[in-house]
Amino acid sequence: MGDQSFLRDPARYVQFSDFRDRPFFDPTARIGAAPARVVDLGCGPGTLTASLARRWPGAQVLGIDSSEAMITEAETTGRQHEPGLRFAVGDIAGWTPGETVDVVISIAALQWVPGHRELMASWLAALRPGAWLGVQVPGNFGSPAHVLMRELAASQRWRRSLEGVLRHDDAVGEPAQYQELFLRAGARVDVWETSYSQLLQGVNPVLDWVRGTALRPVLAALGPADGGDFEKQYAALVAEAYPAGEFGTVFPFRRIFMVGEKQ
Repeated sequence: MGDQSFLRDPARYVQFSDFRDRPFFDPTARIGAAPARVVDLGCGPGTLTASLARRWPGAQVLGIDSSEAMITEAETTGRQHEPGLRFAVGDIAGWTPGETVDVVISIAALQWVPGHRELMASWLAALRPGAWLGVQVPGNFGSPAHVLMRELAASQRWRRSLEGVLRHDDAVGEPAQYQELFLRAGARVDVWETSYSQLLQGVNPVLDWVRGTALRPVLAALGPADGGDFEKQYAALVAEAYPAGEFGTVFPFRRIFMVGEKQ
């Protein structure tokens, strides 16, 4: 996976927390376990990981993220005071579940990991019978926000600097592919997708949204000066694609969910 710590910024990530929280609770609510050990991979600033500690107060809950800034935020905001809750910097791609892990959760993180479906298959193979895996990945790589970013990155000015930076066709699978993955691993699984019609407020709020996630690898590759020029061009494109309406800016967002229990 390499160092992906630049991909999410704590302040921007919580800017749209209302919209980012629900796709966490929708799948985790379907986990029917009474676990002793829970691991949240790609835990971000830890707010939602702490909710797992409150849901399962007898469990040891570990949040792992590749970003030191995220883990620092998680450890310094008081969320660490939940009994049994701790955080650590770590690489998702190098992690494997031990035999005592009861629940593994990864929400909106695996899209950054090349070959994540093979990685998920290895987790399922390692999990003991009765253990659970819950995953959510964004399924919006065909949305205008992503398409416009890729097209701009491929333009004459930017193609040399940004070649290979943005993943798209292979970033995530389709629901049926994930369903087969769980079934082949001997898991009972529930797979579904939801398109959230998110109503955002502010001036060019879709730009603000992607600044916290998809735009970050582009800006990291370009540096401050060129990154500012790229963002200015992209801002004009995304503002036209997502015009503000009377009540705000509608930003449709498709997400793919899977929750399975190893049999």
